[in-house]
Amino acid sequence: MAKVVSVNISERKGTIKKPIEVGYFRENHGLEGDAHAGNWHRQVSLLAQESIDKMKRMGIWDLVAGKFAENITTEGIELYTLPVGTRLKVGEEVILEISQIGKNCHEACEIRKITGDCIMPREGIFAKVIKGGFVRPGDEIEIVAGT
Repeated sequence: MAKVVSVNISERKGTIKKPIEVGYFRENHGLEGDAHAGNWHRQVSLLAQESIDKMKRMGIWDLVAGKFAENITTEGIELYTLPVGTRLKVGEEVILEISQIGKNCHEACEIRKITGDCIMPREGIFAKVIKGGFVRPGDEIEIVAGT
């Protein structure tokens, strides 16, 4: 079963996000109060705990959810293998549509400075909020449609 490990937020772009107990993901906007929210194709970022664990095996031990600036840390789903257009149901009501796999990482980002590397450009994904609602750690993630 795929699930949400952590919901993470930051007020500024390029900084580590802090875990929150519940996040409201607004349709066509993103996570309320997050610096990356807005009317564009990268409203929400997701990264798998399994990807973070790869970095830990490389000897970077102090990695936790949000350190790569992801809004949702997941477990049990290989996100970066899902095609653009795939829709995910997160929790009881939220529908996300994958809009981008990976990204170009700016060299001076806080994450790269701290870790020496950033897995987000290779294995992070981005999505638009198709249907809004609340997301909490422990919520189930289900693939509901794809292209």
